[in-house]
Amino acid sequence: MKIGIAILGAGRWGIHLIRNFLEHPQSQILAVVDPHPERLAAVQKQFNFDANIVLATDWSAVEKLPGLVAVAIATPASTHNTLITAALQQSYHVFAEKPLTLNLEDAIALCQLAEQQKCQLFVDHTYLFHPAIEAGKNAIQQGKLGNLRYGYAQRTHLEPVRNDVDALWDLAIHDIAIFNTWLGKTPIQVSASGTVLINQKNRNIEKNINYELPLDDLVWIKLTYPDGFQAFIHLCWINPDKQRRLAVVGSQGTLIFDDLLIDTPLIVKYGYSESDRHSNLRQSSEILTVEPVEPLQQVCDRFLHSIQSNTPSPISSGWIGVEFVRILSALSESLKLGGKTITIC
Repeated sequence: MKIGIAILGAGRWGIHLIRNFLEHPQSQILAVVDPHPERLAAVQKQFNFDANIVLATDWSAVEKLPGLVAVAIATPASTHNTLITAALQQSYHVFAEKPLTLNLEDAIALCQLAEQQKCQLFVDHTYLFHPAIEAGKNAIQQGKLGNLRYGYAQRTHLEPVRNDVDALWDLAIHDIAIFNTWLGKTPIQVSASGTVLINQKNRNIEKNINYELPLDDLVWIKLTYPDGFQAFIHLCWINPDKQRRLAVVGSQGTLIFDDLLIDTPLIVKYGYSESDRHSNLRQSSEILTVEPVEPLQQVCDRFLHSIQSNTPSPISSGWIGVEFVRILSALSESLKLGGKTITIC
């Protein structure tokens, strides 16, 4: 029996969710909700929905829809808490775009509510389902890099610029998720500094009780892990040099994940080791095999599996989403304090 789903949000990411849930043999889209009628008209034209799929501009129009089992939320982060709460109160399973919420207390409360309602709360941390991330984790565990030294990442592009959150909350979670997965640890101290590059008087900033203006467009992050390993992240959404690159540097080699390189996204580059520091360099590269699977396809499949098995996802449950919100909240505090180091409790 197919799982009836309502998609909330038909924007850039919502369209990808619609496509994947339409194609999955175990799901059935019953409704698409978006406050912009022109978006609903566009997805109707793009996907040629049959007449049974409800198109609505407000959640209240579909919340009692017969056969509805789950809700997938791809709306601005500032709306997550209200929409997820409403869905869980109706005993629907929930798929939420990252971050789970913009407030740690709200995130914890949502997980508790999901448990009370015996519903699955699943957060779309897409990179946790990317085959390159699993392959990179295996390479580190196999000792290909030697002793780990430090990490760095760049996540930049030229738009879209968010009007509900800053670049930190929009972008950082991806690289933090990858570093945490590769290291098998979470940071214990963080710091962040940021800069406003866009004249915000000309932007339609959404009202958000979790934010005090301005919203930083450029952010630099440092993460410190329990063993002393440090990772540095550069985030910017008005940089025409689009980058999706992350690396972990070790004493024997460097593991590089470049999401923009479709054919060879994961490479280990070797140079000299600490033991032969003064010998001639013998650089080489090893391309690691990555299964050609769309990560979001895996995300949607695992959400449906969580519903069918009635078990939380081991890598992207609501409680895991809480830990990312905890890290982002600490970084946000550091940002407001001008880069002060914050210890994560």
